[in-house]
Amino acid sequence: MKYQKGFTLIELLVVVAIIGILATFAMPLYSKYQARAKVTAALAEASALKVNFEDVLNQGSDPTLELVGGKAATSNCTMTAAGSASTGAGTIGCTILNAPAPVLNKTLTLTRSTADGWVCTTTVPADYSPKGCAASGS
Repeated sequence: MKYQKGFTLIELLVVVAIIGILATFAMPLYSKYQARAKVTAALAEASALKVNFEDVLNQGSDPTLELVGGKAATSNCTMTAAGSASTGAGTIGCTILNAPAPVLNKTLTLTRSTADGWVCTTTVPADYSPKGCAASGS
């Protein structure tokens, strides 16, 4: 009796077909995961400026990106910050960079008011929006 060495062509084709089927489902899910991770990272970068923003407001100065210690561009965002000490209102904004297409160049905005505190809004589609951040979906 001869012993078989290696794999037959049929066995190899079955393996390739299985890998193809798995990739069909995995790639879109991975892309969605990447987009959600990028939006969450953007929210974290914007949220990190809230304490300094509040400190500048409490000192009676109008917050700017420079005064709150933010950088104009990071690996995740193009940041903005502006506010008015007299009204206690202001915004910290992030335009998402280096991200998958569904969230690329979308904005995430933290808005402060004396009545509501900090409120998060975003133009990211609702499927990619972090919890607690209202998506307008444009």
